[in-house]
Amino acid sequence: MRDNNIGAYIIPATDPHLGEYTANREKRRQWLTGFTGSSGTAVVTLTRAAVFTDSRYWTQAEREMDCNWELKKILSASEIVSWVLEELKAGDKIGFDPFLWSIDDWESFNNLLQDSGRILHSIPNNLVDAVWGSQRPSLPDDEIYSIPNEFLGSTWQEKVTDIRKQMDGHSQKPTAVLLSALEETAWLFNLRGQDIPYNPFFYSYSFLTTNSVSLFVNVSRITSQVRNYLNSNCPGSTCVQIVDYDKVRESVLEYVKGDVKIWIGSKYTNYGVYEIIPKDKLLAEEYSPIMRTKAVKTEKEQQLLRNCHIRDAVSVIEYLVWLEKTVPTNTVTEYSGAEYVDKLRGKQAYFKGPSFATISGGGLNAALPHYRATNETNRKLTVSEMYLVDSGGQYFDGTTDITRTVHWGKPTDFEKEAYTRVLMGNIELSRLVFPPRTSGRNVESIARQALWEVGLNYGHGTGHGIGNFFAVHEWPVGFQSSNIGLTTGMFTSIEPGYYHDGYFGIRIEDIALVVEANTKHTFGGEKYLTFETVTLVPYDRNLIDTSIMTEVQIKFVDTLYEKIRRIMGPELQKQNLQEEYNWLEKNTKPLSHGTFITSSLGILTVTVILNVFLQQTAV
Repeated sequence: MRDNNIGAYIIPATDPHLGEYTANREKRRQWLTGFTGSSGTAVVTLTRAAVFTDSRYWTQAEREMDCNWELKKILSASEIVSWVLEELKAGDKIGFDPFLWSIDDWESFNNLLQDSGRILHSIPNNLVDAVWGSQRPSLPDDEIYSIPNEFLGSTWQEKVTDIRKQMDGHSQKPTAVLLSALEETAWLFNLRGQDIPYNPFFYSYSFLTTNSVSLFVNVSRITSQVRNYLNSNCPGSTCVQIVDYDKVRESVLEYVKGDVKIWIGSKYTNYGVYEIIPKDKLLAEEYSPIMRTKAVKTEKEQQLLRNCHIRDAVSVIEYLVWLEKTVPTNTVTEYSGAEYVDKLRGKQAYFKGPSFATISGGGLNAALPHYRATNETNRKLTVSEMYLVDSGGQYFDGTTDITRTVHWGKPTDFEKEAYTRVLMGNIELSRLVFPPRTSGRNVESIARQALWEVGLNYGHGTGHGIGNFFAVHEWPVGFQSSNIGLTTGMFTSIEPGYYHDGYFGIRIEDIALVVEANTKHTFGGEKYLTFETVTLVPYDRNLIDTSIMTEVQIKFVDTLYEKIRRIMGPELQKQNLQEEYNWLEKNTKPLSHGTFITSSLGILTVTVILNVFLQQTAV
């Protein structure tokens, strides 16, 4: 820091591609502080050091950090700046690695420092790396490979042609697209790697111009097979130039010397690349054309994802049957359960590993939405408590994510009501009919309505996109304010929940495809949309209180259960899983059998029947 003439240095938990997960080599804040939580920023001055994080990680940070570090129980740019301003005098510089900052982060900090007499100072050579030295994990060297043809919706040549058409059709006529998010390059070239935990990506950038295609990657990892794959069947301007990963900034600097305009997605472009592009040569939109295009799956990709969810459902059904038999023996823990469901997925075709670290929580641990079992917290599962399992798999044909909450004993009335209201929210959003291009944010509250009616709620998002052998959270699809409008061909999770601190947690998560709805009218000549549930695992009957559900909601579940029996029954029998088949038959019986419907119409009907009965009895 003294060598670079700075008074403070800010270390975020990100990597140059601003994704959700990072490789061990990129975990600078973790290595420096000892704090392993995914959310948090470290700041070092010449006399003090602090970590800023949110309430999810306070206890964890206190356990993991030593006394050199101060814990600041808030995470915001304004709080970090306020602390730094108290430490520095006017004229001091605040250093940062521009490759680890998003454009939005830089703008937030820069705006807060206006008129303070302190300035941000970009240092492209990371200072933590200089201290880490030879102990820093090496560059990933696992094989980068192409997706087999039978799992492709489009060839990479077709994708390049399509993006160039979008460039030509844009009003500002960009001459190049810079791709910074790892998933953008993976999608464009139909390539995958293993650099990131749970995500089949590899460290890379791509630069697509009107007459060239460049892939920036660790060149030593490109096999002759992949090199041939990227340079065959490609006329001239579609053949791929393979360039060293560290040359991206140098290449962009050279390109902007001409009469050009570079199109970027500001959401995932780091400041290290952004700062060298003259603003008159920049077209910045929140999402790149790649992110928007890959969000809509082709017909083939849609069918591949459906097929993937069938095999994944087999594993989850096997797991639920195993739990039902084994938990009463008092031998299953949260951790062993998580390991077992991953093992079951490993038996299915095209499996490439879990899509995230399984959330396996019993009782009070399930009340933490992002809980992960550790040696300190791992507890046995019992028949007297709720159990929540949120898990998923990566397959050549798709990515899965499913959450089920179960109870093997006698749940309390409140547990049943809370579970049923979460299910009602899932149903109401799943059956919603809405206009094309509706923002997910505008309909998200429908999943909360049944909970709101009784003063309950949940504190996380309601859903996220998901793709074909991709990130389990595939933006920009979903129900958050920054997500794009919903159109046919998009996949999203629908996952309302409720978490009763210190007692239990509930989440019911399904994956759904946006499809055209069958409506009586067609306003504006455009088909309205709805969701098709592709997750094929039944809900826990033991926790459903049909007396608070409407007739429409019960019919929705019955129709879904009929679909699950029709699809999953033959698949279970094909895999010689007779016990699981019997379990499925039992657990997908119609909810409407033997239930009274307590919608306003149902209450009226019951009242009329009761009056007739009393009159007849009196006679």
